[in-house]
Amino acid sequence: MDGPLTWRDVVAETTNRLGSATEARWLCENACGLDGAEFDAELSETPTTVMVKSLDEMVARRLAGEPLQYVMSRWAFRHLDLFVDRRVLIPRPETELIVEIALERLAVPVDAPRVVDLGTGSGAIGLSVAYESHPRPVEVWLTDLSTDALDVARANLASLGRRGARVQLAHGSWWSALPDHLAHTIHVAVCNPPYIAVGDPEVARDVVDWEPHEALFGGTDGLDDLRSVVTDAPSWLCEGGSLVLEIGHRQAEPVSQLMLDAGFVDVVVRRDLTERDRFVVGRLSSPKD
Repeated sequence: MDGPLTWRDVVAETTNRLGSATEARWLCENACGLDGAEFDAELSETPTTVMVKSLDEMVARRLAGEPLQYVMSRWAFRHLDLFVDRRVLIPRPETELIVEIALERLAVPVDAPRVVDLGTGSGAIGLSVAYESHPRPVEVWLTDLSTDALDVARANLASLGRRGARVQLAHGSWWSALPDHLAHTIHVAVCNPPYIAVGDPEVARDVVDWEPHEALFGGTDGLDDLRSVVTDAPSWLCEGGSLVLEIGHRQAEPVSQLMLDAGFVDVVVRRDLTERDRFVVGRLSSPKD
């Protein structure tokens, strides 16, 4: 081929290497630093040596089986473009629905409701709540036992600008990460805990090989962390406060019972995009119930 390679040539070559036009486009955009129409405008231009080297490194990692999201160090979640790496789980489309449920539950008659995202990981859920609640002054707490995960969440918080002004990060295991003065003051608590049973044969190989196990596996039945979150919730939620949980698609019945036993009412199961049971939602009982 005469003349230097253009981005159009590089996209075609990368598609041949990966066998996926979509992934090739994403990686080329990532290497170029431009997305969508801005990248289209560059297709006739020649990439720099640094860009080509970055792309080659990403393609090699992808061909070695590393998830695309980690290769690019970013992934879209609702309205956010999140930084992600192997310290946190990859945000998934079904988890986007838990944000909608949390926002529904924020329809409470208080000026400044308080939300907690327990086990925040990348911050996807809690930061989305903060971003989409604007300009309402919602106070959001992000907790995680992993300091590595909190570092990732902190980086994503920085990208929110003013919409992240009322977000706090706290290190610790589930509710114990929160300062004592928050007891009985939480209006909505959201949690996507480890809920996969150890040894579950349905878990995809690339998930087991690449994503952090402490954020995936919840004991022999997958319910260890869910038990902890539900059992301690009444000490932190205000009267009528809501708990929103993401669960495994076979866990709706036992998790619903856990919530009922802990004093929750109006417990309901919500489905994900594939019509599988994926969320359990309940309201802490109050004297009016």
